[in-house]
Amino acid sequence: MCFAFCTARVKCRAGATSQARAGRIVIGCMTDAAPAPAIPKPLFAYALLYGGMTCIAGVLGFKQVALGPLAVESGIFAFLMLVVISSSVAQLYGAATANRMVRWGFVPLALSIALIFVVLSLPPAPTMPAANVSAFEQVLSQTPRIMAAGPVAYFVSLWLNVRIFSALRGAGDGGGWWMLARGAIASALSQVVDTLIFITLAFYGEFPIGALLLGQALAKVVLSIVLVPPLIALLVRLARSRWLAG
Repeated sequence: MCFAFCTARVKCRAGATSQARAGRIVIGCMTDAAPAPAIPKPLFAYALLYGGMTCIAGVLGFKQVALGPLAVESGIFAFLMLVVISSSVAQLYGAATANRMVRWGFVPLALSIALIFVVLSLPPAPTMPAANVSAFEQVLSQTPRIMAAGPVAYFVSLWLNVRIFSALRGAGDGGGWWMLARGAIASALSQVVDTLIFITLAFYGEFPIGALLLGQALAKVVLSIVLVPPLIALLVRLARSRWLAG
């Protein structure tokens, strides 16, 4: 609410007299400020989920899981969720909104890296078992190259995913089976780029990276085709449902 004071020229009549007297009076008037536009509930929920995935992806990456003959780092599942969420937001609210979410994803990512650094720098409590201290440091300690490679690969690949997904949309809604195909194509291409950037920046010169590049890229392409399209369809459907949008 805001208060504004305005002046008005009014005419007054007193009793039965017909003499018009003009006077200036000050009127305190109150106006309603326009309410700020609300963030759609699905967008708010997906942004929260997106921020959480940026923080957990690096931690999950310390475990390798077996997917048939392939061994992949498990952080790929959180990263594919970032792809799914950014593509769903692009479908629902446009590429500009999705790209803003990708950029703001740096905030929780940077904050989590800073907090990990601070916690690792502090001395452990004397009562904490040495095995637990060693395990904690082994999981969360990363070399400077890996710390730098992660954010670079994150930004380039997620930006590329939104760009490809939106470019393939065309003039129409781009929904239905074409939305699923766009999701698979954009995810597969962006994940190949992500693998190339991350592994090259993090490990080039440390050991031969050809086999690791091939295995990670192949696994990400397969998962992009199998998992990403149905998950995009699920999030878009949830966003348009009465349960989440109502």
